[in-house]
Amino acid sequence: MHAQNDIPKAEILKGATIAFDLDGTLVDTAPDLVASLNLILAEEGLPPLPFDDVRKMVGRGAKALLERGFAAAGAPLDADQAPVLVERFVALYLGRIAHESAPFPGVVDALVSLRAAGAKLAVCTNKLTHLSVALLDALDLTQYFDAVVGADSAPAAKPDPRHLLATIAAVGGDPTRAVMVGDSINDALAAKAANVPTLLVTFGYTEAPVETLGGDLLIDAFSDAPSACITLLASCGRRNAGL
Repeated sequence: MHAQNDIPKAEILKGATIAFDLDGTLVDTAPDLVASLNLILAEEGLPPLPFDDVRKMVGRGAKALLERGFAAAGAPLDADQAPVLVERFVALYLGRIAHESAPFPGVVDALVSLRAAGAKLAVCTNKLTHLSVALLDALDLTQYFDAVVGADSAPAAKPDPRHLLATIAAVGGDPTRAVMVGDSINDALAAKAANVPTLLVTFGYTEAPVETLGGDLLIDAFSDAPSACITLLASCGRRNAGL
């Protein structure tokens, strides 16, 4: 998608909602998630998984990560055992939540720029809300967001559009003036179902090539996020006006 606009940038972003996925979009969390998963596997007498394999499993929540991790280790997770292991995983992960995790390059500058232009910023993540807040606090990122809506704080998790719509509502936003910024098929599907344009990063966590996920725009660096959001919002404005 390519869009031109003659509306001042500040006016396009003012009052708009920019919803961000967390893992693989704002923050490179894979090192701590992989380490926590491998600790659980070791406790269960299973071999560790390669970093690159687990990285592609991130983004669907703790239970899904454990299910996929145990399956990859050759020991499918028992349904009766799952709640105990999820609780153990969450405790281990919380204890090292930002040991190696860090914002992707350019994230802070982009968030500052978007907020300065009047955008409402929110986190829309399948991570549990308290883990999301703990991570953002540890990285000094919480200050940039008006709401953090994890899967447990929404009617349903992404790719259900209600997760994104609940996030937009949490900041008093309007879905017709919103953008979803993510890295995965869950982000793209949730946004499409909510009729919200999608900006996908090319450096995140996805099993399928990001070009195949149906995003409206792709960016290779977070420094391009503000201008890409302006492009998408300008296009939305014309679409909603019937142009």
